[in-house]
Amino acid sequence: MVVVTSASGGTPDLFHGADLKLGEKLIAENKCAACHQQKVGGDGSAIYRPAGRINSAGSLRSMVERCNTELNLALFPEEVSAMAAVLNRDHYHFTK
Repeated sequence: MVVVTSASGGTPDLFHGADLKLGEKLIAENKCAACHQQKVGGDGSAIYRPAGRINSAGSLRSMVERCNTELNLALFPEEVSAMAAVLNRDHYHFTK
């Protein structure tokens, strides 16, 4: 397993050591964008940063875990963290 981390140093401790390549792969395999499109329309990106819901790295990881549970994805904790780390890198940009 290859572990890829952020070189910027702005990665929240919760996501240090997360395997970003694995996160990207799991997001694609589980068709997260398609599910988000069904929920909010358009390209699905409106689901990111809903007012007051996701305001920390911990709440982001919790939301990914919620999807894991509700959709019975059977992801391991490190897979949930990898997916959340990718979402943070691409959409949320939490540093703590």
